[in-house]
Amino acid sequence: MKFLAVDTATQSCGVALIENDQLLAEMLLVSRETHSVHLMGMIREVLARSNVPLTALGAFAVTLGPGSFTGLRIGISTLKGLASALDKPLVGVSTLAALAWQHPRAGSPIVALMDARRGEVYAARFRFDADTLVRETPDQVQDPAAAIRGIAQPCLFVGSGVLLYQDLIAHTLGAKARFVPAAQNYLRPSSVAFLGRDRLAKGGLTSLENLQPIYVRKSDAETHLRLAAERLP
Repeated sequence: MKFLAVDTATQSCGVALIENDQLLAEMLLVSRETHSVHLMGMIREVLARSNVPLTALGAFAVTLGPGSFTGLRIGISTLKGLASALDKPLVGVSTLAALAWQHPRAGSPIVALMDARRGEVYAARFRFDADTLVRETPDQVQDPAAAIRGIAQPCLFVGSGVLLYQDLIAHTLGAKARFVPAAQNYLRPSSVAFLGRDRLAKGGLTSLENLQPIYVRKSDAETHLRLAAERLP
């Protein structure tokens, strides 16, 4: 089955096409422009370079978050539209789980950290049981110190949050903290594709109507409304 995956959860915008265990094409663009400027063009380019028509796709996968509120809405709405038009399944994948999935040879628990701004990170912990990624904690938003509190064994740290807070992690955990080269902290869209494929094979499918972003925390607009309401007499 040919599987198209999209990631728009962070500053990078990614599209990948796989067929069974083979990666056919992959594009990753890091840009300050909104992902809506590039996404459909990247999808067309990946399909064209693979010589695969849109109608030949068997399924789709997309990151549900956590991540940029605007970015998530762009990716999810785009793939919902394509999946609906082609009457094909769409699988949602946690951004943090996809980051952890990229490191099956870690040999230790994996802590996925993404920059959440405001001095916080999106965080979750995982481990591999044979070739299966197992979640140990839910996706959360925390300050970096809280995200690594209580770690008592060596862990591999991955994600954009590590690029920002590696010194803190290393100082706090010492030899228990392991890191990947900087370039490996970016989420590859092919990871979303393969993880989505595995979820679909295990029956992890949600209807298009029920497929919703994983925001983890409230938007800035919701926070401002709550603070304004609290100031009312």
